[in-house]
Amino acid sequence: MAASSRVAASLRRAALSSRPSPCIRNIRPALQVRWKTEATTSASTESVGQLDAKGGLDGPAPAKSIKFTSDSYPNIQRESKFAKLSEKHVQYFQELLGSDSAVLDGVTKDATEDIEPFNADWMRKFRGHAQLVLKPSTKEEVSAILKYCNDNMLAVVPQGGNTGLVGGSVPVFDEIVLNLQKMNNIRSFDEVSGILVADAGVILEVADNYLAERQHIFPLDLGAKGSCQIGGNVSTNAGGLRLLRYGSLHGSVLGIEAVLPDGTIVEDLSLLRKNNTGYDIKQLFIGSEGTIGIITGISIQCPRRSPAVNVAYFGLESYEQAQKAFVAAKAYLGEILSAFEMMDGRTQKILKKVAGTKLPLEGDYPFYCLVETSGSNTDHDSEKLQNFLEHVMESEIVADGVLAESQTQVAELWACRERITECLGHWGGVYKYDLSIPIAQMYDLVEDIRERLTKDGLLGDTDDHPVVDVVGYGHMGDANLHLNVPVRRFDKTVEKALEPYLYEWTSKRNGSISAEHGLGLSKKPYVGYSKSETMIKLIKQIKNLYDPNGILNPYKYI
Repeated sequence: MAASSRVAASLRRAALSSRPSPCIRNIRPALQVRWKTEATTSASTESVGQLDAKGGLDGPAPAKSIKFTSDSYPNIQRESKFAKLSEKHVQYFQELLGSDSAVLDGVTKDATEDIEPFNADWMRKFRGHAQLVLKPSTKEEVSAILKYCNDNMLAVVPQGGNTGLVGGSVPVFDEIVLNLQKMNNIRSFDEVSGILVADAGVILEVADNYLAERQHIFPLDLGAKGSCQIGGNVSTNAGGLRLLRYGSLHGSVLGIEAVLPDGTIVEDLSLLRKNNTGYDIKQLFIGSEGTIGIITGISIQCPRRSPAVNVAYFGLESYEQAQKAFVAAKAYLGEILSAFEMMDGRTQKILKKVAGTKLPLEGDYPFYCLVETSGSNTDHDSEKLQNFLEHVMESEIVADGVLAESQTQVAELWACRERITECLGHWGGVYKYDLSIPIAQMYDLVEDIRERLTKDGLLGDTDDHPVVDVVGYGHMGDANLHLNVPVRRFDKTVEKALEPYLYEWTSKRNGSISAEHGLGLSKKPYVGYSKSETMIKLIKQIKNLYDPNGILNPYKYI
């Protein structure tokens, strides 16, 4: 009891002095809550991929510097069944959409500078040859566009915020880009039920800020929240940082509004949590990556925003200790545990080097964990958190740690996790892999790949080595590893060393080759490592049923 009181007293102290504090493992039984005021990290509300051509953080790289996907993947050939765009086609779309800003025409005139941002992905790995970008404002306009394209065999790529990581949201050849940014209205919100209805083009952060004003929260959080759109999130079944607490979008989304390739509008914006009347068709669209229809609106269950939020950041001496910390978090924090993120030490060093971030802890550790709790009762949560901190401290599971004492510090700690993605592209590019692997074996793959690339002479400190490093981080609470290989340049030799080896490695351990990023273009050839022949056959049957002409997002997914 005395120990608990001392921890409580320590937690209440505003320990914001810049004077160095001892490691928590040296303070028993009370935890020394501390923060360094000289930390300069800011909240990460930026879009991912804001790296300039020189590797800075000032803006996106010019699309023209990216190699065409058709050149990088010469085995993919344009399907001859698709028509070539003509002036007649452009005229139809201009008359339909009216506004010049809704039609970016590169068919009848030079609009390269305007269109290029829609042709390239933010990772600077994929680039298409689109000559026409359409920005409809209503579901009726989307319907008219798709019906016309289906009748005239014009291929279409649905695009939201274009923050995907597998090449699914940009064209391969000259497909029309249908961007939903003009469909950005929040239609309704019921504060009693917590159900939000909104257009697909609403930015995730905008939706979450709207809900915050009403004491609710969007059940999805991503590092790209300032750019990604909620329709794209649903279409790719994005996972993100809150899945541990709120589950996947398959459970949160109550209904969808979508347009099929033939122009049929699917009206299924259910406001009911229970509706057991036949096949749950909306589930087909969640995670379909725009291959069977374009989502134009969603209804989603949004939880009450927790008034009591705590975030802690720990340094650990081994991956085994990180696993022990996760087990302890589940046992001691229970229902208030809302996130448990793991980052290896290499990611934090890169963050410090590239972004100039002052890290929260003074020492360097092989692994770091970020733990978030969210609850409705501050006293109740504090007691649980105190017991957890006391346990991991006395058991020497953690080597050092800090606990945020303000909303600003909460954002600063989260930035240590969220800004990793953008910083990894500093040297030129990144090979990114999003995998589900049993937790005990998650980091084994990172070490295996690092050893493999080093042995092959691909990883090194000089420019003649294409690979800079191999790092791992991700959602430990979901057994989801983000294995990243930052490179000085994209190199087919590196790609061949990585693929399909790491997919085979994952498959042998009954993992998934895509935990949350989807398949897109980059993972389409490898879906057999996670799906049986029977499952692949069923998926193809569904695709052929909804899109018999194959006009939606061709060359990808399956």
